[in-house]
Amino acid sequence: MALPGLLCGNLDWTAVTLGSLLLLLFVLLKWYSTSAFSQLEKLGIRHPPPTPFIGNLTLFCQGYWESHRELIETYGPLCGYYLGRQMYIVVSEPEMIEKILVKDFGNFTNRMVSGLIPKPLSDSVVFLHGKRWSEVRWALTPAFGPEKLNQMLPLIDRACDTLLTNLRVRAESGAALDIHRSFGCLTLDIVASLAFGLQVDSQRDPGDPFVQHCRRFFEQSVPRPVLFLLHAFPFLAPLARALPSKSRDELSDFFRRAVQDVMARRSRQPAGERRRDFLQEMLDAHGRIGLPGPEQPDAAGPGAAPGRAPEPLTEDELVGQALVFLIAGYATAANTLSFATYLLATHPEVQGKLLREVDEFGESHGEPPTFSSLQEGLPYLDMVIAETLRMYPPAFRFTRVAAQDCEVMGQRIPAGAVVETAVGHLHRDPAYWPEPEKFLPERFDPETGQRPPPCAYLPFGAGPRACLGTQLGLLQIKLALLRTLRAFRVARCPGTQVPLRLTSQATLGPRDGVVVQLLPRQGPPPAPGPRQPS
Repeated sequence: MALPGLLCGNLDWTAVTLGSLLLLLFVLLKWYSTSAFSQLEKLGIRHPPPTPFIGNLTLFCQGYWESHRELIETYGPLCGYYLGRQMYIVVSEPEMIEKILVKDFGNFTNRMVSGLIPKPLSDSVVFLHGKRWSEVRWALTPAFGPEKLNQMLPLIDRACDTLLTNLRVRAESGAALDIHRSFGCLTLDIVASLAFGLQVDSQRDPGDPFVQHCRRFFEQSVPRPVLFLLHAFPFLAPLARALPSKSRDELSDFFRRAVQDVMARRSRQPAGERRRDFLQEMLDAHGRIGLPGPEQPDAAGPGAAPGRAPEPLTEDELVGQALVFLIAGYATAANTLSFATYLLATHPEVQGKLLREVDEFGESHGEPPTFSSLQEGLPYLDMVIAETLRMYPPAFRFTRVAAQDCEVMGQRIPAGAVVETAVGHLHRDPAYWPEPEKFLPERFDPETGQRPPPCAYLPFGAGPRACLGTQLGLLQIKLALLRTLRAFRVARCPGTQVPLRLTSQATLGPRDGVVVQLLPRQGPPPAPGPRQPS
């Protein structure tokens, strides 16, 4: 019979078809794995050789701080790399940075946003795009004016009271402590107070529901294999974001309920009795954004319909601002306070000079300190903080996305390219900062200090999309250092790690904390001594 032969023929044809499809799939994957990696070469931008599918992702597995510096030292101040298929152009020249962030801002308005950012965080002013970003930023800007910050100052001072109470217990024991952990508790208490209207003591009550949910929020991470997969196949990101996540949903619901509870409670209060915190400013903005007027000429952004009022802040946007306040206010402030304390402990002559200014401030200004007195009465503390932010900028890299093809100082940048500003490298470039590895607060003396070019110093970014909360962040850092140094001298001890090991994924921070000893102040600051390494 011919049937067996017919079956064999069909099987052979099936095998050939399957083999052909597999071969085609292999060829397509082979092409896909490297097809995006010719962009930098076509632009004439030097870069490390990419690995198929993932680009240069492995270069940054241990963080960006050292990898950025090695990248720029090897490939030049204008270089690039690939994260998966996404091209990044790294810029570390102040003139070009100023062009992108300030002069050509209209073409570089938006940040690079991961497809994994969930709601309501994606509705925060950090991640919003275009017209809506402009509207929301306009609505929030009044919250950071001097009058509003002065109203929030007592809430920050109350959190500092809690910090000092806890620090005194540790100081009296004579034991060294991880000051980074203490400052983390302080900034978490401040965030709870200002952004969520809650009074907590995260050091003495770590079981508080708000504290526990914040810890869980910061412990969220994408498993490395999933991260590699999503960089290799970015079109899967929306699917990954849409997948159910019990932990993510629980956290979102908790923070949303926290904001809703305060909204409901304050809606029943007379306006004059409402607590003046950042959350209340957002609630005020919720109404303010709805009505255009002479004070809001560009709030709708380019291309908006004439006379059309911007939409009021949504509930997701309100919660999103509170969450981004948590991210920015917790880690960056705690890290800066910790780095400043470390530098003071390892540079006693700088600390001695600062302690004398702190004492003079207490004698010449009344209590409690005001926003104005903190701004004007502590010039050397300003220098110490500025130099700390130069050496250890928490936001050591940030991005902008080109909306259209353009040319910046002779370099072609295509639409969709991500331009990354290498703040960490810029702040330690000897071309702009002589002896960049030394802790020299005097370089920021307004009369005798250095004059680096514009955009050579960017702890808070620059241009219209610079950090909106700069003054609030500096205010809490300054007040916390002032209160701490009034009570204690910080000293290096056997547990102090010199130099500090750093972690640099989302922000720059001390990997193993900052261990110091606190000495209750009983006499005048010591005379300047020999400088110690930082």
